Amino acid sequence: MTVLVPTMGSLHRGHQALIKRARALSKEVIVSIFVNPLQFENKEDLEKYPRSPQLDIELATLAGATEVWFPEYEDIYPGTIQTISAGPIGSILEGASRPAHFDGVLTVVNRLFEMVKPTHAVFGEKDFQQLFLIKNIAKKVEIVSVPTVRNGSGLALSSRNIRLSQIEQESAIIISKALSAAAQEKSVASAQRVLEQVLSEEKAFKKDYAVIIDEKNFSFATQESQKKRALVAGWINGIRLIDNMPMDSGAHA
Repeated sequence: MTVLVPTMGSLHRGHQALIKRARALSKEVIVSIFVNPLQFENKEDLEKYPRSPQLDIELATLAGATEVWFPEYEDIYPGTIQTISAGPIGSILEGASRPAHFDGVLTVVNRLFEMVKPTHAVFGEKDFQQLFLIKNIAKKVEIVSVPTVRNGSGLALSSRNIRLSQIEQESAIIISKALSAAAQEKSVASAQRVLEQVLSEEKAFKKDYAVIIDEKNFSFATQESQKKRALVAGWINGIRLIDNMPMDSGAHA
């Protein structure tokens, strides 16, 4: 039994939670570290993506990884790249702002699965749309998800957070505040209103989207939806942040 934890490096406690979950499943845990150019629509964003290979090895090993693998571009894409289409759900929300992003994600994940042939793979819920799409293509690999890891203020841990100043990190807390407030509401409509209202209180946050979806098919949630989740994305000083939270504790039929 082999468990794969695909990452782009710049590891933090969130990644370690994935590795620990993988280690609980198996004694063989492979952590891949590959900054995949196919999923970046902005070349500058690709160049700025943080890289810390030595620290990554240390953090991954401490969390229980038995192998930390740094494949080269030619290993992943040895010839003509046959991209995988993410379909209609890959073109909404995150996909609407980042065209072809999810095609790139699915293509690299599929290649990693082909090369490693894991029985299981572990992903975080912070990238919930990505998680949904990966589950759709994983035919021979069981996908295990891990809830989002947050700091003491509620901010979802992300490799991009190191690009935020202390003041900007304080501004970013508005996202989790809005999600938590929405989760206490008794209806989808009121949860949607509260979500947008709280986000609007932080002028430094430039909203891209703030929606409540039905987890089953990514349509807009209704009162009858069995599982609902609020998804938020936006920018602080040009740095893109995403987060999500289940809404079932409060907004239910």
